[in-house]
Amino acid sequence: MNVFKFGGASVKDANAVRNVSHILSLFPKGNLIVVVSAMGKTTNAMEEIVDSLRKKDEKRYLELVEDRYQFHQLIVAELFPEKHYFIHQQMDELFETLKNRFQLPISDNYNFEYDQIVSLGEVLSSMILEAFMKEEGHSTIWVDCRKIIRTDHEYREGEVDWAKTQELVNERLLPLFKEKRIAITQGFIGHTSEGFTTTLGREGSDFTAGILAYCTNANGVTIWKDVPGMLNADPKWFDDTIKLEKISFKEAIELSYYGASVIHPKTIKPLQNKGIPLYVKSFINPNAEGTVIQESLEFDHLVPSFIFKMDQVLMSFTPKDFSFIVEENLGDIFQQLAFYGVKINLMQNSALSFSILFDRSKTEPMKLVEKFKDQYSARYNEGLELVTIRHYDQATINRVTIDKDILLEQRTRQTIRMVMKNK
Repeated sequence: MNVFKFGGASVKDANAVRNVSHILSLFPKGNLIVVVSAMGKTTNAMEEIVDSLRKKDEKRYLELVEDRYQFHQLIVAELFPEKHYFIHQQMDELFETLKNRFQLPISDNYNFEYDQIVSLGEVLSSMILEAFMKEEGHSTIWVDCRKIIRTDHEYREGEVDWAKTQELVNERLLPLFKEKRIAITQGFIGHTSEGFTTTLGREGSDFTAGILAYCTNANGVTIWKDVPGMLNADPKWFDDTIKLEKISFKEAIELSYYGASVIHPKTIKPLQNKGIPLYVKSFINPNAEGTVIQESLEFDHLVPSFIFKMDQVLMSFTPKDFSFIVEENLGDIFQQLAFYGVKINLMQNSALSFSILFDRSKTEPMKLVEKFKDQYSARYNEGLELVTIRHYDQATINRVTIDKDILLEQRTRQTIRMVMKNK
């Protein structure tokens, strides 16, 4: 058993779907679980649909639903030019249900509505891919992950019930391989005990691959990307990137924790627990070696790795009574930040203030200032960038700090993190 995960870019159009079929043909033996994300930028589009539903803007809602229908219809029409193919009926029924959803009562829980709608992107892509694979002669079956991965009721950030998920994998997934060789399912989504859809967090499709690999004792997981493997920096921000041939789980966890975008942070741990290797390969050049991540410290090396986070906000809290920042203050601040769902990228405290760094796109700084105003004076700088360098030296520090002012710096023996702004 092997698990393959294909992201949105790898199924963004009809030619991309054909390419996935070609890649699967390169692996004619053994059972496969194929985990697929929503096509192209569908997740972002589905989020807009949820937003228009919340605002009760029917005109905008129907326009957005129609736009997604036309996007998928173009792909389906190219892959299945004749209307008798069942996938046409499946897609029409799904979008008709989505259109009619506007007339139904809306839950007060925005995250609940989010999960029921946004998850349909993965459902659509997996249906289309499975139908095409079958047409191409692959021995495939469509599997609904909303009946396999069990989570709690934390919508948009579902916590996996591992014991129940293992039971469902044994009962509902593994028996299918007696008749079919390839199971095609959705990334990113699960379900509650009542059967409501949950999601595992943005970019959670990688995590789905890790969950299913763990529960099936897979031989390996391969994540197919538009890059040749795991690079030491994002090519969008850095020239002359280096492919990391082999790294350990420990190093991969460190890089993903600091924000490396190639692998979802939750993906690695279940694989490490069972010693299942993770491969990062290119769907553009599937015969190339890629990167392997597995349990072996001998793979680790001292090639510097760079992680950039842009559009950061650095906010400092100072008690209004000018008391010291002690455990009681920190506990209070953390409790409030957790309540408002603030994701901290870096933190530091001094005698009189406590500072945090977070993504501007995820948290409105003025709202935090307002929420803390009774007890704390909160001030912030925005438009900053956070640079993390693993295995740094002075030359790499000099390279990324040209024409930059460093507002905050943290170092360990292997990692340096700097909050910077343009001079």
